[in-house]
Amino acid sequence: MSFLLFLRGFIAVLVAFAVASYAITQSAWTTFIQTLICAVIIQVGYFIAILFMVWRSGETRKRGETLSRGENAASAGDIQPKGETAQLPGVGRSPLP
Repeated sequence: MSFLLFLRGFIAVLVAFAVASYAITQSAWTTFIQTLICAVIIQVGYFIAILFMVWRSGETRKRGETLSRGENAASAGDIQPKGETAQLPGVGRSPLP
């Protein structure tokens, strides 16, 4: 998600929250404080979401590197004759010819 898209949504949510809060409390000061608290909670949630996405991309990258190393090790060993396929690790051969 781009920052501009987040910012537009963030402002829209805060305006809607402020209007609803003012309609309920009829107090500008209470509305300001509650809207400020809402803004902080949204920012913390956005920060946690970004951290989670970065963590998940690191896990995916590690998994990809491990798989590519495994493929290189498997392909460096035996060279398959033309027309045959390599057996996958952990997958048994079919009993059919």
